[in-house]
Amino acid sequence: MPANIPPSPKEPTMATGHIREGKTLTHTNSTGSTISKGTVVEFTAMIGVALGDIANGSSGEVAVSEVWQLAKEAPLVITQGDQLYWDATNDKVDKTDTNIPCGKAAASAASAATTVQVLLNA
Repeated sequence: MPANIPPSPKEPTMATGHIREGKTLTHTNSTGSTISKGTVVEFTAMIGVALGDIANGSSGEVAVSEVWQLAKEAPLVITQGDQLYWDATNDKVDKTDTNIPCGKAAASAASAATTVQVLLNA
């Protein structure tokens, strides 16, 4: 390399291999009991939905994307696009940002509704 030409900047780091689509994750159940199909599985900063029963100590697939119908508090009004959170104490969706982020409202839900469609982890 000639002395008057500076070295090229560091090459960008590239991904080295596609692992999976990311619609599901394999989760190892360490709760002490079976996680039933359809149960919300809580992670630190997201949730998933068990796609089948997962026995304690076993692994199973958990959906972490797409639209799912989840429980919500009846008086809560939700507008399509609202950021939603999972209340692990009450096992319901809410808008409290100190709870676990769970996604965006895929559809609006009236105050009397007990469920809401959620685009998981969006």
